[in-house]
Amino acid sequence: MLCLGELSVAMPYTGSFHVYAKNLLNPAIGFTVAILYWLTWTIALGSEFTAAGIIMRHWFPSVPVWIWSLVFMILIFLSNFFSVKIFAESEFWFAAVKIAAIVAFIILGGLAVVGVIPLKGSQGAPGLTNLTKDGWFPTGFGGVFTTMLTVNFAFSGTELIGITAGEAKEPEKTLPKAIHTTLWRLIIFFICSIFFMACLIPYKQAGVTESPFVHVFNMMGIPFASDLMNFVVLTAIISAGNSGLYASTRCSGPWAMRGLFQLFLPKPTKEGFRPSPC
Repeated sequence: MLCLGELSVAMPYTGSFHVYAKNLLNPAIGFTVAILYWLTWTIALGSEFTAAGIIMRHWFPSVPVWIWSLVFMILIFLSNFFSVKIFAESEFWFAAVKIAAIVAFIILGGLAVVGVIPLKGSQGAPGLTNLTKDGWFPTGFGGVFTTMLTVNFAFSGTELIGITAGEAKEPEKTLPKAIHTTLWRLIIFFICSIFFMACLIPYKQAGVTESPFVHVFNMMGIPFASDLMNFVVLTAIISAGNSGLYASTRCSGPWAMRGLFQLFLPKPTKEGFRPSPC
């Protein structure tokens, strides 16, 4: 992130790292990086739309998944089609929903750990009991390595901060600030939430059939916990798809301008890249 930030501030180009590969290494390398990154997000978009459709079945079980997938596909396309300002504004609100949910979980989880908020089926404050009673890594390191596959996948997309450099206002000021605060965001939003989750849910009760956030909220007796967290997950999925389309167009756009993509690909305008024949 720091290396990408240095390059993005010094050379704030739309397309970021594949442009750096082209200019600093070789055009063929830059083209390969752009194609692979474009394919990565293009393929990932399908899973995002499908996941959004599956989430919507929680409220509308009679509506087929493909209809909701199509609806979200159109919405995300429109978000990226007209102006980059619409994309930025939508991402701001998507992020606000996620941050609000995580902050609420951390606050409520901390209160539950010290016993301020009682938990169903629990006597007294759990404290650090679930972390210490069976020792560290009671099932070995295998689960840690397996989990890291999902964790690493979840962290894909952090490079988007470099891709936005070409369209950011005053990137020499905004990019360093965003990158330098990344560590604190990880500590606050990720590590704190996982810590309280581990304190509240015994590892023998943890599973994949129910969201751990929903499980903790249900333990606290919060009504409509499932609906609330499904809505948060839905906004996260839409946000990922929105960012994926933005990133893929910024990778294909510069090469389309050079005539290497004779397809229906993004064309630069004053407001950003719009899909049109290049």
